[in-house]
Amino acid sequence: MARVNLKSADELTGDARAAYEKLNAAGKVTNMKLVMLQDYGTYKAFMGWYDSWESLEKVVGLRAATIYAHSISTTNGCLLCSLFFISDLRELGLDPNNFETSENERLLQQLGQQIVKDPTKVSDGLLDDLRKFYSDEEIIVIVGFGTQMQATNNFNSVLGVDVDERLLPLKDNFKPVTWRQNIK
Repeated sequence: MARVNLKSADELTGDARAAYEKLNAAGKVTNMKLVMLQDYGTYKAFMGWYDSWESLEKVVGLRAATIYAHSISTTNGCLLCSLFFISDLRELGLDPNNFETSENERLLQQLGQQIVKDPTKVSDGLLDDLRKFYSDEEIIVIVGFGTQMQATNNFNSVLGVDVDERLLPLKDNFKPVTWRQNIK
């Protein structure tokens, strides 16, 4: 259950109300966006995620981008974001709990896990391996998205943003993270 109250669309004003109307017309209203719209500056900052996603998808492709985002969200333990990417993996015809990865997809998974677990310990070896597939400019896109994804995970987790209704049937597919259990 969310830790903050949701305002109804009628309570939103100004730019937030205009943004809501645009989202609603496109069928893109989510619980996360409803929470963020309570502060338009927060909403605008986080909507940069979509620009970052678009850049990532151009660099690595839809499948690899989805695998990468799923890795970050599940490693971070964000229920809401994990369920979104479980849904997206299924739309790609992948079983979220059991799918084969290419070498670059495996490296992206590893990077996603390290960005969450300890970004100061992402190894030179991992970055060197990524350079077999991506230029430095492309690695900047990849890491930029990864850190944006982690911020989105943290926002949703800290505020306990409710899972969107369309994702509720997937809740049993979410496997909570266990790597943090021994962190002091």
